[in-house]
Amino acid sequence: MIIGNPIVEVAYLVAAVCFILSLMWMSHPSTSRRGVMAGELGMLLAIVGTLLLKEVVDYPLIAAALLLGAAIGAPLAYLMPMTAIPQRTAISHALGALAVGLIGVVEMIKLAGHGEGFSFESAALAFEMTLGFLTCTASVLAFAKLQELVTTRPMVFKGQQFVNLAVFVATIGCAVALALNPQSGALLIAFVALAALFGVMLVAPIGGADMPTVIALLNAYAGLAASAMGFALGNKLLIITGALDGASGFILAVIMCKAMNRSFANVMFGGFGQVIEGAAAGEAKPVRSASQEDAALMLENATSVVIVPGYGMAVAQAQHKVAELYQSLTSRGVDVRFAIHPVAGRMPGHMNVLLAEANIPYEKLIEMDEINGDLPTTDVALIIGANDVVNPAARDDPKSAIAGMPIIEADKAKTVMVIKRSMKPGFAGIENELYYLDKSHMLFGDAKEFVAGMVKALSGGSGMH
Repeated sequence: MIIGNPIVEVAYLVAAVCFILSLMWMSHPSTSRRGVMAGELGMLLAIVGTLLLKEVVDYPLIAAALLLGAAIGAPLAYLMPMTAIPQRTAISHALGALAVGLIGVVEMIKLAGHGEGFSFESAALAFEMTLGFLTCTASVLAFAKLQELVTTRPMVFKGQQFVNLAVFVATIGCAVALALNPQSGALLIAFVALAALFGVMLVAPIGGADMPTVIALLNAYAGLAASAMGFALGNKLLIITGALDGASGFILAVIMCKAMNRSFANVMFGGFGQVIEGAAAGEAKPVRSASQEDAALMLENATSVVIVPGYGMAVAQAQHKVAELYQSLTSRGVDVRFAIHPVAGRMPGHMNVLLAEANIPYEKLIEMDEINGDLPTTDVALIIGANDVVNPAARDDPKSAIAGMPIIEADKAKTVMVIKRSMKPGFAGIENELYYLDKSHMLFGDAKEFVAGMVKALSGGSGMH
């Protein structure tokens, strides 16, 4: 695609700058809104510039597609609850990757119609279709796991890694053969089917606790697919934006793996999150529970409190009540901070987004490595819906499925309180010994309702501070 229209060239250049600024500004909460707006402006310029190209010949069809996309996208943006953002992200990856894959199929058929053999374009198309279709099916399965439409635990069977390797080799083999011979329709069909199958095989053995890393990796795959499509179509803006998306996704995945002390290979093929056979399922261990009033009194008598948010807070949509609790305690002179684990929730930054929505001061959100040293001198660690990221087994049990994963060491606080609906294990399916410590108090109930009850008890309390 040779762009000769100077207006289009300028639109693409400004759009590329907007995308770069968007990534830069979204790296900090104080400029994140500006970053989102820059990204939106860049995408608008990219669409308008593309519509000015001579290659666009059916404007009514394009208009219908834009309206259909807006009719689907706008309700998703406005109606999607914050708890479902990981699922929405996975579906976005799936749809974007499917679009890339289908465009690749159309362009490959065009090459076949022209009777062309191997070329740079056919190789780029084979590469982008590989990433496109495997990312599509992998993202759909990731969505199903996040939504718990299928089991969140690893889907494993004997010899699975060898089967995965065989499917991967067959997919790459078909991709190379198709690049060499674009005219083969049967080869194209087999290639698409194998790439789609490999996407399913890729995510099936991955457990729920690794979903944040999977989301980041799929984001990278979708970006690389779009960049490859840019090479195939000769579109510089697609190359730039795809490369930005792919690189940022991989960097984020590296950060997530580091946060879990895990390698890419271990995440993708380790079967993480599997329930340990022989675990004491059904053993009734004694736990100490507390009421809303008891919990409020312990918090009021503390001088330092660390709140550890998790996915349970997101499900209950308790972030605004947590903000009220923060205000109530700080007004009494209690030092309240929030311990943020990089993989808390089901996507990177999940807790940061929720707490920022509730207007919690960002300087009160402390990263895991920074706050762990303060926990032994902390009076109360209040865990709201977090499970795996505070499980001492990761630190103390080398046989645990999460062994070696860095955790927020809430068990070292003087008193531990845990808000949970039940004693059910977390997303990784592993029991948490933290709940059975003598200094731990289980606060059973919905997080939003329980925190609201604590706030009410504090407002009618004695005001000891």
